[in-house]
Amino acid sequence: MTGKRVLGVATVLVLTAGVSACSGDDDGADGKKDGAKGASSTKGASESQVVRAAHQKTTAADSAKMTLATEAAAAGKTVTVRGTGVMDLEDGNSTMTLTSQGQKIEQRVLDGVVYQKAPAEQRAQLQLPKGKTWMKIDPAELNGSGGQVNDPAESFAYTEGVNDADVTKVGTETIDGERTTHYRVKVAVKNLAKGDRAKADQLEKQLGTSTLPLEMWLDDEGRLRQETIELTLKPQAGEGQKDQTVTSTTTLKFSDFGTDADVEAPAAADTVDVTKKLADAAKSEGTA
Repeated sequence: MTGKRVLGVATVLVLTAGVSACSGDDDGADGKKDGAKGASSTKGASESQVVRAAHQKTTAADSAKMTLATEAAAAGKTVTVRGTGVMDLEDGNSTMTLTSQGQKIEQRVLDGVVYQKAPAEQRAQLQLPKGKTWMKIDPAELNGSGGQVNDPAESFAYTEGVNDADVTKVGTETIDGERTTHYRVKVAVKNLAKGDRAKADQLEKQLGTSTLPLEMWLDDEGRLRQETIELTLKPQAGEGQKDQTVTSTTTLKFSDFGTDADVEAPAAADTVDVTKKLADAAKSEGTA
């Protein structure tokens, strides 16, 4: 895989963490906000109520250390990306260091915008202007071309719609010394499209399924300690990428809740916006 593909995987990791921690309000079956009931509110609750409340309870912890690990495979090649950092759980801002194929990428997310300080070789591939060491990427402006691969990661933000039929309690497990309860959740792909039926149909075709498998481990206070998702992204007809089916497994962990997590954007003088460049590159690869 090229450096650009590694960059894409790294971006997926950041977006995964951001939407995981910062979903909207989680409503219980009675229409009330589960998270407002406090840490002990899940006692006696149904499994789906516990899962729906998890993101709000995690957000209420303010901040945390996090680790990320993704393994993505396509065309017989595999890329593994690992990251460590901290996140402001309330607004999703984060800073981390990603490592892949022996190279490190410093990365920050601020107000939904991704900033990456990639190795010199990758910066040269993207032909960054002299003196610019940070790349700015706005996922909202990728318009599906470079951002399409990022969409499945948003499934982490849509557990508020699950019911008891979508949730299975697997059992109790220890994660990094903390007792947790493991849940297996089916997330509807259509929720990723946010009401856009055409986009929902496209995503279901690309993923080959109407639901996504999500594994969640919650601690005794109902906070997310670990989350894992496995995806298979299939090229759509006309993309000319018959051998480019991508499979990936991404795992997110949170620990040390309440840790300092101040995030600032890189200096503007050191930064260049590469959003359009990445989108154009993704389009050209798709038609190659």
